[in-house]
Amino acid sequence: MNKIFLFLSVVLISAGAKTFAQTLPVGLLDHIEDNLRRQQLLGNDTSKSSFLARPLNISSGNNFLLDAADGIYLDNFRKKILSTPNNIFALYVLPVTWQQQINTDHPYGWNDGSMVQARGYQTQVSAGFFAKLGPLSIQLKPEYVYAQNKAFTELYQADNGPDFLKKYAQMANWIDNPDRFGTGTYSKLTWGQSNVRLTFDPVSIGLSNENLWWGPGVRNSLLMSNTASGFKHLTLNTTRPVNTPIGSFETQIIAGRLESSKIIPNNPLFVSKPDDWRYLSGMVFTYQPKWIPNLFLGFDRSFIVYRKDMGNSFGDYFPLFAPVEKVSVINGSNDEDNRKRDQYASFFARWVMPESHSEVYLQYGRNDHPYNLRDALQEPEHSRAYIAGFRKLIPLRKDDEFVQVGIELTQLEGARTGVGREQPTWYVHHQVKDGYTNMGQVLGAGIGPGSNLQSLDVSWVKGMKRIGLQIERLVNNNDLYYAAITTDNRRKWIDLSFSGKFDWTYKNFILNSELGYIRSHNYQYVIKGDSFERDKFWNWDQQDRGNLNLKVGLAYIFQN
Repeated sequence: MNKIFLFLSVVLISAGAKTFAQTLPVGLLDHIEDNLRRQQLLGNDTSKSSFLARPLNISSGNNFLLDAADGIYLDNFRKKILSTPNNIFALYVLPVTWQQQINTDHPYGWNDGSMVQARGYQTQVSAGFFAKLGPLSIQLKPEYVYAQNKAFTELYQADNGPDFLKKYAQMANWIDNPDRFGTGTYSKLTWGQSNVRLTFDPVSIGLSNENLWWGPGVRNSLLMSNTASGFKHLTLNTTRPVNTPIGSFETQIIAGRLESSKIIPNNPLFVSKPDDWRYLSGMVFTYQPKWIPNLFLGFDRSFIVYRKDMGNSFGDYFPLFAPVEKVSVINGSNDEDNRKRDQYASFFARWVMPESHSEVYLQYGRNDHPYNLRDALQEPEHSRAYIAGFRKLIPLRKDDEFVQVGIELTQLEGARTGVGREQPTWYVHHQVKDGYTNMGQVLGAGIGPGSNLQSLDVSWVKGMKRIGLQIERLVNNNDLYYAAITTDNRRKWIDLSFSGKFDWTYKNFILNSELGYIRSHNYQYVIKGDSFERDKFWNWDQQDRGNLNLKVGLAYIFQN
């Protein structure tokens, strides 16, 4: 017994000196991670992180200087309040964050975690502690959300006619993505960004409820983003890049549980979803080649299935290690009809160029894999979605001041190949009827199924301070538009947004704010007083809507 105790003590002492499993939550005032990413463009990053698999781990080897003027380091996102002399046990307090959002006319926005699509005022509050005992760590950071959730005309209530409603109901019955979360105020307390882990550097295993972000995108990600609330999952992941003779690697494998919103519109065309939770199996893998510095390559893959439709074999729990499941359509038959799980996969690359303070990135994914190589070469655009982006820092007179320019394109709308063969809309599935969602929000790109986004951001940046302008054009669910409206090219629902950003730091406070005006052209596809006569075709009673979107986030960090 004494030998066992001695052995465990040695393990705790040795592991306690090397391991640290605290994470920086995805979306913790979004400009904080943005600042870390900028350090790589400036050549100041020593962690060699790909920024393709988040949340990021906070460790002594990854202690960035975030703001020189206020002396804020990444290490300041925890403050030790109790520890043993040998540091085997330590207790830290985490930042307190308070995020608020207002939409004056209708819901707008994404990448906000446990917050929901809502009109009116909404707030999220989070705080917590981090404790470690040797390799064991507990991060407790729950989140509380409250939303006024004011009424507005939902899409199924819009004046689009019965034929449109049938097409919309068909798609809505294959995804759990409600316009409005209930009929009254909304409130929820979740585990937020909490986890329990065993970490033996550079590997960690544990149970987590954190949001994940896979891929290089800034505004969107195809498979994992922080648009939906965090979900319970088992995780096996690296805590830092693992160096090998051929380069460095990062990876994460998860097995999670997805829940339904249980919200059904009050219309007989909409049916309830199965009373069952969904199992999610996923992985992300990144590689930085030794011979090409600052190039990061990777892929991610995920499967979802209702628990009642699962088997109990290794392949049922970890289908991501199985060969690609092909879907073919021959004489109207679809192999997918015999398969009750949905799959997604993407490949991505990010190339950082510190000499020019810039980066380019790309993510390409499919949700209907090609039947063979010939099929892939003949129609590579079939069922695809992609994200492409570019960012550059332009130095100003002072060494620590820059103009940051960012462009990002996201395309989820299906290609024309859908005319001749089955082409599933991203995140929508005819057998997994809750779709690729958790608690009513999409796990991947927050713009939603069938949508496209073009984004331009120009900002002045200095440390964690930022003043900027963001211009975006959002095309709402063109897959639905072309399925339901084939004779009128005027009815596309386009959101044009113009947003000013102001982020600042003062002593222990970090401010993140954004004020945007969204002009929704043909809101919910509605037009009135239309005529098909040539001289009157473009003159109609335009059903455009204006919406103000205000976001204010405030964090208090307990600096050491």
